[in-house]
Amino acid sequence: MMIIRPININDKQAILDFATKTGTGFTSLPQNEERLLARLTRVLNTWTGDATPAEQGYLFVLEDTDTQKAVGICGIEVAIGLDEPWYNFHVGTQVHASKELGVYTQMKTLVLTNNHTGYSELCTLFLDPDYRENMNGHLLSKSRLMFIAQFQDKFSEKLIAEMRGMHDENDQSPFWESLGRHFFAIEFSQADYLTGIGQKAFIAELMPKHALYVDFLTDEAKAVMAEVHPSTAPARRILENEGMRYEGYIDIFDAGPTLEAYTKDLRVVRDSQHRQVRITDPSNLTGDHTILMSNDKYQDFRAVIGEPLIDDTHISISLAQAEALKVQDGDPIRFVQLHKQENNS
Repeated sequence: MMIIRPININDKQAILDFATKTGTGFTSLPQNEERLLARLTRVLNTWTGDATPAEQGYLFVLEDTDTQKAVGICGIEVAIGLDEPWYNFHVGTQVHASKELGVYTQMKTLVLTNNHTGYSELCTLFLDPDYRENMNGHLLSKSRLMFIAQFQDKFSEKLIAEMRGMHDENDQSPFWESLGRHFFAIEFSQADYLTGIGQKAFIAELMPKHALYVDFLTDEAKAVMAEVHPSTAPARRILENEGMRYEGYIDIFDAGPTLEAYTKDLRVVRDSQHRQVRITDPSNLTGDHTILMSNDKYQDFRAVIGEPLIDDTHISISLAQAEALKVQDGDPIRFVQLHKQENNS
């Protein structure tokens, strides 16, 4: 069985292994052991109540219970930009007009902003390539929304997710080559790494504060604005199906889009419900839909998927599922359909 659980200190090596597989553009899992272990420490401190608001974050792992191996990771940052500046470009419009000449021109611009400071962030989504099947990616991504639904008071009213932008097999980014290189004079991979380990001061020091005209970029750079890396496309579809949208903000390095939404408007948060557990024989479980289920425990949070039977008061699950969720007969659990129904779209 595949389960979602909070990360623990025994997952240290798994995190280090994941970081070697993510590739350029995945700044939240840099190949830097000191940085990764510092993040693990503050995440564990969050669960014990020993982290400041600026430090608070959560990491969850997808575990294959048959092998007791962590095969995926996902995270939530509680409030971004409070201790390290959070930068992105806002894609806006500037009008140049002259009645005398009969000229009216709208030009897209890029403006460096910190507009998402204080928002909560979905981040650090990585699934081992050997496990990219059987809805594991959906379980990994959406389990975070179940945790947010259960503990909404711990998160901001708005939520974002930065998507990895386009770069090629040689770690060359068209957007970086057209814009960033002129101001930073370093390789895209190096800038990406420095950001991943928290060294962001150079962005404020070197990036111009005035608006930049998109028309001055190369056609290749313009073409990748708000586009995602092919490996990130499934993650983007999942989040968009849950209600997140691109609202005109892109990454300053690779131009990947930032998706955002009001937390209360996310499908899982809005539509998930509670029922009391009824443990039953697995042969009786012939539900019509695949259901995402989670317990209501903070430090012992668990999430799984299955096909339970649901009525007005109870949700019938197997003993194995109950044990995975750490619940017993009569305990409450949260549930929602794993996939959005087409007639609700």
